[in-house]
Amino acid sequence: MEELEFIIDTAKESMLNAIKHLEKQFSNIRAGKASPAMLGSVTVDYYGSKTPLSQVANVNTPDGRTITVQPWEKNMLQEIERGIQIANLGFNPMNNGDTIIINVPPLTEERRRDLSKQAKSEAEHAKVGVRNARKDANNDIKKLDDVSDDIKKNSETDVQTLTDNHIKQVEELFIAKEKEIMTV
Repeated sequence: MEELEFIIDTAKESMLNAIKHLEKQFSNIRAGKASPAMLGSVTVDYYGSKTPLSQVANVNTPDGRTITVQPWEKNMLQEIERGIQIANLGFNPMNNGDTIIINVPPLTEERRRDLSKQAKSEAEHAKVGVRNARKDANNDIKKLDDVSDDIKKNSETDVQTLTDNHIKQVEELFIAKEKEIMTV
């Protein structure tokens, strides 16, 4: 019985990880408003090692269309600017000698549709992750020798219920993100 609980707990954890990953991916998909999370994937060369931007500078959004990056060391301005360009986020950073200012252009209708497709693709990846967790759990349940068939069936039903709940959660996250993207 402990093995069954472990299998189900492992499946649940895998499904939750798929949803956490989806939320992280969604935070990288911009929906028109500037946010510090948009630069979350940017790394800079900090004395020879790749370092996340958030560890070498303050990233703020004074308004919905602007991101400012205030480095903690002035000599990092060029490296930060280069890191933003290398990240290929479609931004054109401007360096005023103290800070880097990024104007976030408003989204076109075509770009909104592309972002919506990207969000749908990420949601599908999350669903695949949830289903893979279900498949692994069901395979592990079938391999158990010291458990009756009835208990195996009940456990598989529990795993399916978990799967259905997590797939529904992925759908809800996608619908919310799509609405956010398409709102002008």
